[in-house]
Amino acid sequence: MRNLTLLTDFYELTMMQAYHNAEITTGRRQTAVFDMFYRENPCGNGYAVVAGLAQVVDYIKELAFLEQDIAYLRSTGVFGEEFLAYLKTFKFTGNINAVPEGTVVFPGEPLVQVIAPLAEAQLIESAVLNIINHQSLIATKAARVCWAARGDRVLEFGLRRAQGPDAGLYGARAAIIGGCYGTSNVLAGQLFDIPVQGTHAHSWIMSFESELEAFRYYANLYPQSCFLLVDTYDTLKSGIPNAIQVFSEMRESGIALEHFGIRLDSGDLAYLSKRAREMLNDAGFPNAKISASNDLDEYIIAELKAQGAEISLWGVGTRLITSKEYPAFGGVYKLAALSLDGGEWQNKIKLSEDPVKVTNPGIKKTFRLYDAASGKMKADLIALATEEFTNDCDLTLFDPIATWKQMRLKAGEYIIRELLRPVFVNGECVHTPLTVPEICDYAARERATLWDEHKRLVRPQLMPVDLSQKMYDLKKEMIEQLRRE
Repeated sequence: MRNLTLLTDFYELTMMQAYHNAEITTGRRQTAVFDMFYRENPCGNGYAVVAGLAQVVDYIKELAFLEQDIAYLRSTGVFGEEFLAYLKTFKFTGNINAVPEGTVVFPGEPLVQVIAPLAEAQLIESAVLNIINHQSLIATKAARVCWAARGDRVLEFGLRRAQGPDAGLYGARAAIIGGCYGTSNVLAGQLFDIPVQGTHAHSWIMSFESELEAFRYYANLYPQSCFLLVDTYDTLKSGIPNAIQVFSEMRESGIALEHFGIRLDSGDLAYLSKRAREMLNDAGFPNAKISASNDLDEYIIAELKAQGAEISLWGVGTRLITSKEYPAFGGVYKLAALSLDGGEWQNKIKLSEDPVKVTNPGIKKTFRLYDAASGKMKADLIALATEEFTNDCDLTLFDPIATWKQMRLKAGEYIIRELLRPVFVNGECVHTPLTVPEICDYAARERATLWDEHKRLVRPQLMPVDLSQKMYDLKKEMIEQLRRE
């Protein structure tokens, strides 16, 4: 674990000092509710996959201002000694609720809910957004890539192109949660107990007098997992024939060929893979796998699948680890309610000329509704924390913008569950950590509850995210009141 207490924007600390000074001056303490959510699905997707909660938990556990932190803040000349003395004894004392990692989520619904003294809740904003935004972006991108691969294994190969060590490490973690089978990142494999895989580079081939010699040496060293990169010189005239010769020699020497094949890293992957399949089959190696890399993404994979490419293992690097065409998740952290000295909650709302930026006020719950027969998702419902819903009564949902669009669910024909779960209570962690493989299993079950229409790469059907009647009425009333004022 690392102490990331100063991983925050400067204005979070200046606001903290102002809140602290106001509390001392008035003798009154404010408690706040902040929601972390996002407004638009990344990559033009129909959903997102939330990831990063484990790192948020570690961050909160290690939250403390060290002596060197206090000295640095003093050196800025901005912070008074009374505030710095408060920071010396700082500890997070609030509550955090969050959606479990791997959960499929949609715009507008809280992914993380913080209920804490205002200064504490304000401090953690930047780090929470940094962690959840990055990993959720990569997990969502990986889910798209894996969907395009249609059941083929996808490996994350992006370490050397990631924007720094942390992006490579936690991006690999997120990619696995999003559906990738393994990674080339050895540190990620060690820390997160995920499969690591890789073959060899062109430099391996070029370091020998001949391609055949390089293949033979590699096969002798790794006979149980022999994948040969065949495009260093000439894929069809040299690489594949030499690979076939080595496979034949291995078989003749009594080696059981089970996990073996070739990798294509350039050229027309559809054409080359089909020719490679023919050549391997003719040589008696129908079970040899053909893997491919070379700046792949979900669109290229989908096109190659449509063209009948004979590829069953995909190595995806740059465009996955950087989410190249959609570089930011866009999560925000907004105030939803305030309480003075433990008194009644005052609901808060942010207005905007842009309707999508108008926030939902108050302390909230999110409910997910499934079709009882198929187990597929029907809709999400954002409600007030005081509301309860069960599947033993009829339920009518309506679009909060186009209110005439309604969905009527009959008792017993739907299943309902609440998404937010306690993570910290009064500053103490109550979260049961899961391993990354356990999170992956959960995430796979989550994605399986989506209809195919919501998984389309282009113009997917959007899942309804509706407001309860009480939430809708509260929001409408507050908007009208602010307009009058």
